[in-house]
Amino acid sequence: MKNIVVLISGNGSNLQAIIDACAQKRIKGTIRAVFSNKADAFGLERALEAGIPQHALTAGQYASREAFDRELMHEIDAYAPDIVVLAGYMRILSAEFVSHYQGRLLNIHPSLLPKYPGLNTHRQVLENGDAVHGTSVHFVTEELDGGPVILQAKVPVFDGDDEADITARVQAQEHAIYPLVVGWFVEGRLTMCDNSAWLDGVKLPASGYASEDE
Repeated sequence: MKNIVVLISGNGSNLQAIIDACAQKRIKGTIRAVFSNKADAFGLERALEAGIPQHALTAGQYASREAFDRELMHEIDAYAPDIVVLAGYMRILSAEFVSHYQGRLLNIHPSLLPKYPGLNTHRQVLENGDAVHGTSVHFVTEELDGGPVILQAKVPVFDGDDEADITARVQAQEHAIYPLVVGWFVEGRLTMCDNSAWLDGVKLPASGYASEDE
């Protein structure tokens, strides 16, 4: 069974989706630990409930981002992770951290990348009058939200929607596609090579994997 470490900052709903997928054997791996940069993150309670070791490291304890990330790497590596999953982890990662886990570091971002990297994606969609929004799972590189996309899910934006409506619609898709991608990785089907995502030996297009079933 592959070792999974998950990083969170808040509610941890994507963490819960991955916990459930592991319990249901849809992911052939084990979450060895959950780390948060917020001691009060509800996701730590989710980990506790599932019997998963949980850790909180707060930035104020460290002199720099690099010092924080070095300690985080040290503690993560104690669990010998095959994959590190960012599930609502809201800290910018240092280049050293990204390099250390290159090719086994995944993130989910609430937009159809490359549109709307960074924060407040739902607000930007509403302000720009977009008819379609969505979410992207991607490998992490040093470029913020710029690593190769693996899988995207689209959602409609309706007249009268507010941020809460869009958030709920996007999260429903996130909870479906993130465990799927983690499962691909732990089964050895998914890799990153030459700054591209590859699935079953096939290089994925810039928008990630697409199927008629989406």
